[in-house]
Amino acid sequence: MSYQVLARKWRPRKFAELVGQEHVVRALTNALDSGRMHHAYLFTGTRGVGKTTIARIFAKSLNCERGESADPCGECAVCTAVDAGRFVDLLEIDAASNTGVDDVREVIENAQYAPARGRFKVYLVDEVHMLSKPAFNALLKTLEEPPPHVKFLLATTDPQKLPVTVLSRCLRFNLKRLLPDQISRQMRHILGAEHIEYEDPAIGELARAADGSLRDGLSLLDQAIAYGGGSLKADDVRAMLGSVERGQVLGLLGALAAGDGQTLLAECARIASFSPDFGSVLDDLAASLHRIQLLQLVPGYQPDAGEGDDSALPGLAERLAAEDVQLYYQIATTGRRDLSLAPDARTGFEMAMLRMLAFRPSDDVSSPPSGGGHQRSAPAAPSPQPRAAAPSSVPAAAQAAARPAGVPSSQPAVERVPAVPSTPVQRIADVGGLPDWEALIQRADLRGPLGQLAQNSALHAREGHTLVLALQPTYMHLAVEPMVSQIADRLSEVLGEPIRLRFISDSHGAVHTPAARAAVARSEAQAAAEASIEGDPLVQALKREFGARVVPQSIKPIES
Repeated sequence: MSYQVLARKWRPRKFAELVGQEHVVRALTNALDSGRMHHAYLFTGTRGVGKTTIARIFAKSLNCERGESADPCGECAVCTAVDAGRFVDLLEIDAASNTGVDDVREVIENAQYAPARGRFKVYLVDEVHMLSKPAFNALLKTLEEPPPHVKFLLATTDPQKLPVTVLSRCLRFNLKRLLPDQISRQMRHILGAEHIEYEDPAIGELARAADGSLRDGLSLLDQAIAYGGGSLKADDVRAMLGSVERGQVLGLLGALAAGDGQTLLAECARIASFSPDFGSVLDDLAASLHRIQLLQLVPGYQPDAGEGDDSALPGLAERLAAEDVQLYYQIATTGRRDLSLAPDARTGFEMAMLRMLAFRPSDDVSSPPSGGGHQRSAPAAPSPQPRAAAPSSVPAAAQAAARPAGVPSSQPAVERVPAVPSTPVQRIADVGGLPDWEALIQRADLRGPLGQLAQNSALHAREGHTLVLALQPTYMHLAVEPMVSQIADRLSEVLGEPIRLRFISDSHGAVHTPAARAAVARSEAQAAAEASIEGDPLVQALKREFGARVVPQSIKPIES
């Protein structure tokens, strides 16, 4: 007898065998038991969650020789024929390959005839969203008022593409993506019945890789059993999937918590030696950061035992600040998205890790989140130029705008006083008692995000070693660490004295910022260029003789 893949062999034959779709099973069971059945059902959901399986069980329930019920016998000629795919009154139509109006007309014409063997003629249309617009229009009338012996079961992975006229004629059931724990339980049940040895971490790896689809999970399980020569070992599964052990991912977080760049690169190299899927590594890293944040901000949270060995998570939750976890999570997810843009996957992965290290604040500031009492860890090596912490200088509005969701308001931005450089630095002349802010920006070589913050600020006042900068409320979210301290460092080098920065919100001082002045200059240059073109004698002659017109957006001023 030929081998049958697990996804087909273990396909549910009854509603009771379905995994994770209790809300659909309950509704269909009540409808079958009470006899209150609709004539058209629409099952939506991602691949491999049970849409076609539910439709087939529903067809058996309608036509079982022992009577209509939510529990078909599975033994009569009708039930066995449905399971074997040869029941004449169950017509399965693949809309992806039968998209035309002629295919639908054939369905409509055949629907008028009574069923050959069962009580109902059941039309199962898979991937129904692939039908053409004329095909949908031809189906509408029959779909709304079919003969009493006809039931329509429609399945789709993309319900957004269905016309509203079709949706309004169906009872819609949204099938859920399965959780890793649900897929793991079903895999353990199947492996036990198949008498196949397995390791629990291997099951967890496969369940996560299934991405919510039980069918995909069972296909991977088949592949893993073949890869492992009849058994299921965690190392074999990781090698097959290109994933890495959870402890190695946590090693990356440990290096970040210590601010140790050498250890971080060593961990990256160790992971790279396994030739993993670096996108999956970043996914695992984001998942671990999610659980760390739950430990920090949700009192009483306990990691799921099915997720693997998470004994190191509480220690990391103590060493990492809550806002850093949010930042690392964002970098991991965006780094995952941008891997295809990197020169190669390893480079993209390492740059994502180095980005986390680069944005890690180097000061030792206590920042206890709600429900926790950890502190931001100090850097591994002392800074050659120690900085003194001072009370927060960023307004509350900026702190609120920059604060990650769920993080309490007791983690303040820090105003820092850089050390005086050891060598003399040329000073910039004061203008009206204040430094020339635009010249300061140029001399300090403030570019990128630092330049954006500086260019949209206006120098409001000077109080000793503190420069007071006015900032529009819409830009206050930029005035956060470590950007503020980096600008202060650059300005201290230029001015030759320790500089503090204090930002104030000012909605009326926007015209005084370098960015605003540059925008006005660009606008004036554009207007002058357009006026010059419009006044050109040749352009005027072309407009007069040929009805030509000038497209303003096509005119660009000559850059000096």
